[in-house]
Amino acid sequence: MEFLYSVFSFLYQFGDAFAFLVLSACGLAVIFGMMGVINLAHGEFILCGAYVSTSVTHMGVPLPLAIIAGSVAAGIAGMIVEVAVIRPLYKRPLDTIVATWGISMIVTQGTLIVLGTTMAGSGTPFGSFSIGNYSYSVYRVVLMIMALVTLAALWLMLTKTRFGILARATIQVPHVAEALGVNTNLVYSMTFGLGAALAGLAGGLYAPTMTLVPTMGSSFMVEAFVTVVVGGADIFLGTAPAAVVLGFIKATLTSWQGQLAGQIGMLIAVIIVIRILPRGISGKILKERA
Repeated sequence: MEFLYSVFSFLYQFGDAFAFLVLSACGLAVIFGMMGVINLAHGEFILCGAYVSTSVTHMGVPLPLAIIAGSVAAGIAGMIVEVAVIRPLYKRPLDTIVATWGISMIVTQGTLIVLGTTMAGSGTPFGSFSIGNYSYSVYRVVLMIMALVTLAALWLMLTKTRFGILARATIQVPHVAEALGVNTNLVYSMTFGLGAALAGLAGGLYAPTMTLVPTMGSSFMVEAFVTVVVGGADIFLGTAPAAVVLGFIKATLTSWQGQLAGQIGMLIAVIIVIRILPRGISGKILKERA
């Protein structure tokens, strides 16, 4: 029985790592992978979702509705940023690094000045359950389910809806889409807003599990970029498989040598993948299909 308890503990850690990687990376995969915008303000959209959802929760709104509110707020903020800052820089992709880095600094310091060094959290809901001598958070299981639901919903949106078709067409061949009457500026804005909303969703979902501070977005940034770089440009052929691989590496090394070893193992995996598969997992798969 002790062996089975250990196996379940490992699977739980793997599922937790997978969920964190998927939820933190989906928004970045849309903005960076699909649109080619290097968004260093990704963590601040996560921050927006976390702070808004927690504030709404403090008003007495149920947690699911508060998370939706945080995601919507981040999406609206993303659309504003796209129109005001990103739109003139699509033909200068390296300049988006400086622009989004500046936005990140402004939001972080502005939050610190206006709201202080920390915000009272809402607490982790649903309690815990025990198996053997180990105790597990029920909410972490909910996060694992939400990661799968988010991937499924994103797949349906981008492959089965008119918006998804227009978004992919606009990003791949914008001049042809515009010639066919597509409002490409609106599609760009909505796509960027979708990526920001997914980031806000991640912030809202993880807000009950974290200490809310103005710099909390940085705890998501590294693992989000690692996942997108390893996965490549395609969200479904890249981000999801990359989360599985990196989640397994992180869970294995964390259970063996602790959290630091898990983080180091992920970074080593990125170095190896970049060396062997410069276009990521999805680039390799698409090349073989071609």
